[in-house]
Amino acid sequence: MDGMPRKPYLSREKTRHDKFVWYFKRKGKRVRLPEPYGSDEFKAAYEKALTGSSSVIEKPKSRTGSLKWLVDQYKRSAAFAGLAAGTRRARDNILKQILDSPRNADGPFADLSRAKVKAGMDKRAATPNSANNFLKTMGHLFKWAVEAGHVDVNPCIGVSKVNVKSDGFHKWSVDEVEKYRSHHKIGTKPRLAIDILLFLGLRRGDAVVVGKQHMKDGLISIRTEKTKQWVYLPVFKQLMDSIEATPTGDLAFLTTEKGKPFSSGASFGNWFAKQCTAAGLPDVCRAHGLRKAGATIAADEGATAHELMAMFGWSRLSMAEIYTKEADKKKLARGASKRLSNRM
Repeated sequence: MDGMPRKPYLSREKTRHDKFVWYFKRKGKRVRLPEPYGSDEFKAAYEKALTGSSSVIEKPKSRTGSLKWLVDQYKRSAAFAGLAAGTRRARDNILKQILDSPRNADGPFADLSRAKVKAGMDKRAATPNSANNFLKTMGHLFKWAVEAGHVDVNPCIGVSKVNVKSDGFHKWSVDEVEKYRSHHKIGTKPRLAIDILLFLGLRRGDAVVVGKQHMKDGLISIRTEKTKQWVYLPVFKQLMDSIEATPTGDLAFLTTEKGKPFSSGASFGNWFAKQCTAAGLPDVCRAHGLRKAGATIAADEGATAHELMAMFGWSRLSMAEIYTKEADKKKLARGASKRLSNRM
């Protein structure tokens, strides 16, 4: 630590991201000191806190006209606040990565051209989803910037998304579902987790907030975090039995081992991944894929596209038709096979 001796009122703490940080603590007041330990910035902040000249270490202000300044304004806007919480977190992380480079942060946002956005996409070509998320983030930033009068043209217009050759998240098979449910018995939190995901078809961010307050007369009504659509979900007997057999929270059915609500859909997803591993399932089996499995099973059982839209909160018919068309193909194939066997 640069040979700097320990000084009074210093405290080293570990964050939830397993990173160690330094705090100045005195008389109940706590001030986080800049990294790295022993740097000129660290020493100046320590002296400032020690002399009481400022209880808060001021961050350097971004220069007006820079990309960092634009991002700071955007993150205070109604456009950013109106995004779903999970989307805000994801886009905030992408913007932080972009601004990690002083050249990007201090550069004038007015100079950002379509060619530079395309170069950013090409830089992320090895990870197509990352490239597309970069484009979405920058596109929304500059859409707001145009409306706010900071720029005349959105430089992301005309830049194409990368074609992702993937079916997305792994769709659980019935055997995989049964293997998980066989390992995690009814009455356990891991079992309740899969029952909620499967029988309600909720995304992770909604699964961690749904609770008794959303249920009335055997029906769960909840406004989804991502699409802001209201969904109305019948509580089947298997799910009701699972809820009643499991210790749940006061508001959220799903809680951590300490009985507290999950902090986010992502933290729940990490926990659920461990339960999948404990059940001996492959790494591809994750919470995301259960939504697909639920839609597939419902469609195979005869659910219409509009019924799927109501259950899963989709606003576009095309999303539901992916599953109903696949179910129709299976029915037609079975019918053709039966006719062929009757002729043989």
